[in-house]
Amino acid sequence: MIFTKEDLINQFTSCGLTKGQHILVHTSLSKFGFIIGGAETFIRALLEIVGEEGTLMMPSQTWKNLDPSTGVHWEEPAEWWPMIRQHWPAYDKEITPAIGMGVVAEMFRKWPGAARSDHPARSVAAVGRHAEYLTQNHDLSNIFGIGSPLDKLYHLNGYVLLAGVGHDKNTSLHLAEARADFPAKKRVYDSSAVMVGGRRKWVTYETQAVNDEDFIRLGEEYDKEMNLKVHQAGKAEIRFMEQRPLVDWATAWMEKNRL
Repeated sequence: MIFTKEDLINQFTSCGLTKGQHILVHTSLSKFGFIIGGAETFIRALLEIVGEEGTLMMPSQTWKNLDPSTGVHWEEPAEWWPMIRQHWPAYDKEITPAIGMGVVAEMFRKWPGAARSDHPARSVAAVGRHAEYLTQNHDLSNIFGIGSPLDKLYHLNGYVLLAGVGHDKNTSLHLAEARADFPAKKRVYDSSAVMVGGRRKWVTYETQAVNDEDFIRLGEEYDKEMNLKVHQAGKAEIRFMEQRPLVDWATAWMEKNRL
């Protein structure tokens, strides 16, 4: 299937996207088929829809900048880990590429006017009216919780667009995880290379442990209970939803279902 920018605009507006919205976007471009202009066309279509009063936000995570013991460097032998800790480049939001986020997210973080948060492993990028607000003060120990970019979007009555990906990629569910109270909830220590006072340092910080193993089950139940319409574009399933009701529902679901 082939898509022009106008095709994408028509497709997304039929899903409910409109001017002035603030939207967290997760996408897998390959699921659509052939988009003329690829990632550039995809981003231009979304920006044209939300206009100057709206905002787009995407994950621009650099999770390889975590301690090798967490499994992020599974290809490398354990005897290399000390050297990785000593020499992994410090996070630079202007330079460090997004890792495993797809071609759209990588192009988006470099888009003219894009702002990017300072978290060395779990950054987000944003373009539009509230880009600076959403990305500023992303604390090391507060990846997804109160005051994080996800929480700020919640208070802006934002939206979530899953385009070609499922609820297993729905980062807003980590905000629900941060809000929910369940027995297995715990804190862990992460480490990343960051710049401190102009010098690279390997910094250890405490943060909440995250777990996405039940996100698909949770999402299936949410879709069913909310009668969420799943649109189709090529082979891509498209889900568009308000973030606040999703997070509130998911918080209650986790408190009921997580041990």
